[in-house]
Amino acid sequence: MAISLVTGGAGFIGSHLVDALLERGDQVRVLDDFSTGSWENLEADRERLEIVEGDIADPAAVRAAVRGVEVVYHQAALASVPRSVANPLATHRVCVDGTLQVLLAARDAKVRRVVYAASSSAYGNSARLPKSESDPTGPLSPYAAAKLAGENYCAAFSEVYGLETVRLRYFNVFGPRQTPDSPYAAVIPLFMQALTTNRSPMIHGDGEQSRDFTFVADVVQANLLAATVPGVSGRVYNVACGRRTSLLELVALLNGLLGTNIAPKHAAPRLGDVKHSQATIERAREDLGYRPTTDMKEGLRRCLEWWERRGDFHGCGAHGPIESAAVR
Repeated sequence: MAISLVTGGAGFIGSHLVDALLERGDQVRVLDDFSTGSWENLEADRERLEIVEGDIADPAAVRAAVRGVEVVYHQAALASVPRSVANPLATHRVCVDGTLQVLLAARDAKVRRVVYAASSSAYGNSARLPKSESDPTGPLSPYAAAKLAGENYCAAFSEVYGLETVRLRYFNVFGPRQTPDSPYAAVIPLFMQALTTNRSPMIHGDGEQSRDFTFVADVVQANLLAATVPGVSGRVYNVACGRRTSLLELVALLNGLLGTNIAPKHAAPRLGDVKHSQATIERAREDLGYRPTTDMKEGLRRCLEWWERRGDFHGCGAHGPIESAAVR
């Protein structure tokens, strides 16, 4: 049986991808150094997984992980704009050097295809909305620059070596297993943590900045399609829902689901942050058959249910079950 490798498979997105691959019957190998990933994310699957604990920028570890693999889902990254501003060298090492090591190993091991987790941050603050894959790129942070460099390496390896690569530009992925336990945590778990402990969530800026929040199951769907659809090597695709939600709207949605009415606090805008982000997903629809299935409210409800199962509700104002929401 062919092996699927998930780099960063102990992370938030990677572990959901691992679950989906195992569910469809794949033999799955994970490469992770567990610096940001969690053993807990793989706990339910440990007996069915092959886990290689190693550094994505270590050639020996990467070559060992890639041996015998058919498809590499390259999720490993230091996924944070503020972290990259604080430590650009660490971000470069993981996102650029690590990606180059994966591509070299995949080329030499005759891997059929590499699916690369790219980032919508590549677009920067371009005024045009929604953002199309043909739009110019303009990274505003070391993280965005590093992820775009990884994209360019993928394109070059397809062109020069014939290694099949597909690049997926993720737009603000959220879902269960995304925790607030890091100083570089994403906005949704930070807002959930604040509101479920009766504290005001902190917004950097006026709150009118908007994001195309994308539920993790839809990102997994895009990865599985990108690994199997023929004739798409060398291409780049937006992975999003195609709509914008402002941070003020996000707070209102969470308050509604929780039965609370807590106003946010505001701080100065952060360096490197993009003001607005929204994607057109027509190319992914047409080429890959990608169809997002989970709307914002339903995705947040699932996050809060997972949050509740973890025992992280402390004095929140919700009474009884979290308000249900329809899936579109």
